[in-house]
Amino acid sequence: MLQQLLAIIIILFFVFRLVIQKKKNLISKNEFFLWLSFWALSAGAIIFIKQIDRLVASLGFSGSGINFLIYLAVLALFYLVFRLRLDLAKMDRNLTEIVRQMTLKK
Repeated sequence: MLQQLLAIIIILFFVFRLVIQKKKNLISKNEFFLWLSFWALSAGAIIFIKQIDRLVASLGFSGSGINFLIYLAVLALFYLVFRLRLDLAKMDRNLTEIVRQMTLKK
């Protein structure tokens, strides 16, 4: 129970920082709602961890619900790294094309 309370307090801190960043227009509206959804889902997972434990057990997985959530988080992080790598490669190609065009104009 203490761990859940501490986790919720940390999430509330991040949501507070998110609201401040939105008020200062440091993030877009879409980005704000994306992160707010992420933190709300995280808080929900923490609050309903016992139900997640039962769901994971009924699906036949060994281990607890928190392990399942960590596996999902690692998968999501790998996917995001993959997407970032694709975006970076695209930016690199675009930058190369721009530099090539600028060089040919001189």
